[in-house]
Amino acid sequence: MEKKRTPIYLFYLISLLVIGIDQAVKMLVHFNMIKGSKGQIQVLGEFFKLHYLTNPGMAFGMEIGFIDNGKLVLTIFRLGAMVAIGYYLYSLYRKDSNKGLLICISMILGGAIGNLIDSIFYGVWLDNAPFDAPTPWFYGQVVDMFYIDIWEGRIADWVPILGGDYMALWPVFNVADASIFLGITFILIFQKRYFGQEEENKKLVESEN
Repeated sequence: MEKKRTPIYLFYLISLLVIGIDQAVKMLVHFNMIKGSKGQIQVLGEFFKLHYLTNPGMAFGMEIGFIDNGKLVLTIFRLGAMVAIGYYLYSLYRKDSNKGLLICISMILGGAIGNLIDSIFYGVWLDNAPFDAPTPWFYGQVVDMFYIDIWEGRIADWVPILGGDYMALWPVFNVADASIFLGITFILIFQKRYFGQEEENKKLVESEN
């Protein structure tokens, strides 16, 4: 008896759920918190805090400074990545890939779209585009709020390259970032199980032909 497959729309609904939660949290933060340290809320002492921060570029606030209109380039890249991930999810489903892998890709897709919405629309909707943007569309900044204060201090002199430098490890991220991170992490942990099933399905199809 052939096993009943999970409908593909359920995996896209996972992406929509991630997007909905991500955008809801961002709106709550934007309309109810003050930016920066003044509006900071301690959740677990100094280790975990809510901290309203806008990210003008990639992860951890990095920007493409060596390219003109780097923010626009980054937003267009995110748009292309969203289309590629969405198609990849569809192709994996067609191959009857492991359900866990499909869920992970759905989480990554939802996170990618969540941050893409910020980049495309927030410059207009929330008026948070950089001051020098030629147009606010595609120049919006990503809203981050989860602050984990891991470590801050001076690196020992004996450490190669970074020795003697002052460094702060305090990532500030959002629901979309967390969804992408968890999706990638689970794929790395269970890659043999996820991609092993795909190889078995491929061999089964070849044997039937």
